[in-house]
Amino acid sequence: MVDGRLRIALIHEVFFGDGATERLDAALAEARSEGAELAILPELPLDPWIPATREVRDEDAEPRDGPHRRALCGAAVRAGIGVLGGVIVAENGARRNRALLIDAQGAVVSRYDKLHIPLEPGFWERDHYEPGEALTPPCDCFGLRIGLQICSDVQRPQSSTALAAMGAEVLFAPRATPPGSYDRWVTVLRAAAIATACYVVSTNRPREEHGVAIGGPSVVIAPDGTVIIETEQPVTQATLERAAVTAARADYPGYLDVRADLYGKIWSSLSP
Repeated sequence: MVDGRLRIALIHEVFFGDGATERLDAALAEARSEGAELAILPELPLDPWIPATREVRDEDAEPRDGPHRRALCGAAVRAGIGVLGGVIVAENGARRNRALLIDAQGAVVSRYDKLHIPLEPGFWERDHYEPGEALTPPCDCFGLRIGLQICSDVQRPQSSTALAAMGAEVLFAPRATPPGSYDRWVTVLRAAAIATACYVVSTNRPREEHGVAIGGPSVVIAPDGTVIIETEQPVTQATLERAAVTAARADYPGYLDVRADLYGKIWSSLSP
């Protein structure tokens, strides 16, 4: 691993049902064989799209060290690659949509609970899990400082800005979004990259599930807002470099001050 440089693989696939373990192992092995150090999976990659219906089942959530977490950690070890995946966790009386950043030795090095939860047909997420309570500080564990988000969180730019202010150089945002919304999503993702001078990487679920339209490209966006990868291939490689972040932060608008003191006063003056 080289400080300031990270080779990633976008995994544009989900893994549940018959043969799921073997298919995940094969995708991660392919990613590692082509030089990737970290594989980015879509939102809730080991589950069917549970929020397709409003039916809430106990078996859709697991304890903190549950079977999906162990499956992701085991797959990372077998392939010798870091993995960003996710699970629905039941913990302390609440259910959360949790992203897990796992290193190649199978250790969870960072975790993040989705903060902004949709509630609409096909995306009845608020019925299935509650919002998280805080941003997770960036993790300096793969050669670049990594900030974690999940899907709708990117639609609230304050969290992206806060992660960048805390030192993030790349924002990973696994998602599950309809193909017809892609133009809007890529606009928001590009805006996040430009405003934060971070790489923005978002892997999408690949296909319709339970009659819910899900699909559209996974993307890698450079810190200057350029879309450098737009793909629906199962495994796609990209290299992220700190030099691109440094250059974007020396240019406009990256060099502008982050006025945390001012923003804090504004937000604290609003009713919760």
